[in-house]
Amino acid sequence: MTAENISQISEGVKIDGTLNFPGSVKIDGEVSGDIKVGGTLTIGKNAKVESNIQTKDAIISGYFEGEMHVSGQIEITPTGKFIGDLIQDKELFIIEKGGLFKGKSTADADKEKSIKKK
Repeated sequence: MTAENISQISEGVKIDGTLNFPGSVKIDGEVSGDIKVGGTLTIGKNAKVESNIQTKDAIISGYFEGEMHVSGQIEITPTGKFIGDLIQDKELFIIEKGGLFKGKSTADADKEKSIKKK
């Protein structure tokens, strides 16, 4: 059995561009651009991310602004701030007391479309 591939962007690091992580990633720095994550995206408490993101799961403890497509679960912790659009494949959305969500959330879009057609 192999260990999961976990990448890290440390505090103080600033990145602007397109990023692709086959496994999980923890961001503690500043990132802007498009991000694709095959595992869990963790935005640390002091991180600032302005991006369009596709990920399996997400844990938001810092600042996020943009559009995020999550195929699994998303959690906004007490220090997390999510500003933007959230698109979910599954209805697995947790906002802890103190966490901020400001934007639009769409869950299970394909299921919604098929219900409306009936």
